[in-house]
Amino acid sequence: MEQKLIRVENLEKLYQDNGVPVRALHDISLSIGQGEFSAIAGPSGSGKTTLLNLIGALDKPTNGAIFFEGEDLSSKTKKELSSLRLHRLGFVFQAYNLIPVLSALENVEFAMMLLGIPDRERNRRAMATMEELGIAELAHKRPNQMSGGQQQRAAVARAIVTNPSVVLADEPTANLDSVTAHGLIELMERMNKEKNITFIFSSHDQQVLEHARRILVLKDGTLVDEINK
Repeated sequence: MEQKLIRVENLEKLYQDNGVPVRALHDISLSIGQGEFSAIAGPSGSGKTTLLNLIGALDKPTNGAIFFEGEDLSSKTKKELSSLRLHRLGFVFQAYNLIPVLSALENVEFAMMLLGIPDRERNRRAMATMEELGIAELAHKRPNQMSGGQQQRAAVARAIVTNPSVVLADEPTANLDSVTAHGLIELMERMNKEKNITFIFSSHDQQVLEHARRILVLKDGTLVDEINK
C-alpha cells in the first residue's frame, strides 16, 4: 500500500474558554498524497484553520495522531518539529506575515538564511523564484510599498523557495479582490503541477474551491463530506 504524505487519525482538539472546554475538532481522519491540490472548506468556525495548524505542527492535538511521511508528530521534540516546519513545510497566511522591515527579496530569503544557505546561493534562488512568480521588480520594496496581491505573491515565493513537500495556505485569497485572487490561485496551481508541491488550503472562497481537485468539508469541527474531482 502506498504511504500517504500526511495521515490524520481520530483527531480531536479542545480549547479552554474561561475554564469551559470547547471542542474545535472531533474525530477527524483523512490522508493527503504527494502532489495533491486540496482544500479544507466550511463556514467560519468550522475548524479549518485549527486543522491546518495541526497538520503544519503549529499546534498539538488533544487526542489522535498526525503522521508526516509515516512519522508520528507527537513523538517529535520541539526542535524536531521546528526543523520539520523549516525543511519540509511552507506556509501562506491570510495576513501575508511578511517581516515589515525587510525587503521582498529579504523576506523570500529568510527561511534559507535560517537553513544556513550561503548568501550568493540564497540570493540566486530567491530572485529566480520571484521571477517565476512575476515579482522580480519588487525585490527591493518593503511590504508597505506593495499591494496586497504583490505581498501574497512574495509570501508564496517565501513558502516555495526552500522546495517544501507541502505548502499550507490559510485563507490565502481572503484579503484580495477577485481578479488578483484568481491570478494567485492559478499561480499556485502552476507551482503544484510543475514542481509537484502538495498544496492544502483552508478556504471558503469559491474560486479556490473550483480549482481544488479535492475538497474536504468541515462542519462544527467534524469532517462531513469529501468531494473528489
